Amino acid sequence: MSNLLITGANGKLGRHVTQLLLEAGSNHIIAASRDTAKIADLAAKGAEVRRVDFDDAASLAQAFTGVDRVLIISTDSLGAGQRLAQHKAAVAAAKAAGVTDIVYTSMPKPDVSAVSFAGDHLGTEQAVIASGLTYTILRDAWYQENLFMNLPDALKGGTLYTSAGDGRQAHVSHADVARSAAAALSRPSSNQIFTLTGPELLTMPQIAALASAATGKPLAVVNVTDEQLAEGMKAHGLPEGWVSVLVSFDTAARRGDFDILTNDVETLTGRKPTSLQAFFEANKAAF
Repeated sequence: MSNLLITGANGKLGRHVTQLLLEAGSNHIIAASRDTAKIADLAAKGAEVRRVDFDDAASLAQAFTGVDRVLIISTDSLGAGQRLAQHKAAVAAAKAAGVTDIVYTSMPKPDVSAVSFAGDHLGTEQAVIASGLTYTILRDAWYQENLFMNLPDALKGGTLYTSAGDGRQAHVSHADVARSAAAALSRPSSNQIFTLTGPELLTMPQIAALASAATGKPLAVVNVTDEQLAEGMKAHGLPEGWVSVLVSFDTAARRGDFDILTNDVETLTGRKPTSLQAFFEANKAAF
């Protein structure tokens, strides 16, 4: 039996991975979060709970003590350089504590992507590899669930504004990523990089057509420039930091940075990934 630690256990992905591992019952599971009170329910299900704060070196050292394998889930810090500094601190603490394996959640093509925080992921991947620990890097495509951020309003108004053009991407479900991460953490790493995608590449017009078919609501796609998209987001009250992040995803899609399709979800889990059509059908009431 190995000691497996999941950072960000109060987040949607971390919580799901922790629950999957608890259900499997073959290892000692450690759930880690800045606020342990928020993961008390995981303790009640059998997880050991530890406090971990990526900005607190002492908490990292204590949390990683006695851990064999750790899943480092990327933080969502938007401050300049903060996310990369946090990740590097976690990697260094894992090595110092004697952790043998690191699983890290990254993103597709971090070395060339136009996504605003791609450099944070690239720098973290480099730190993980340079640590000398065995590793598994999971490059997660854009989540299907992220479509909740803009499609409900677009469907309500009947128009989806995008600067993605004809760029294609294969959205992946949170559940498929969680199952993949749980599978990767459950076994010794072997210095591999997996890119986790859905089962098909789709353009924004194709995505809009699927959403429209599932909900019965018409949805026209209007292509705009990055600048126009940003102005529209600002007009709807989105914070400046998030505007630049979200626009960069459309830029990346347009450039082909997300134009990648793999079987890695099935390789790790033994299950085919959920299609976007199935996602829309299952969640049409929310759209």
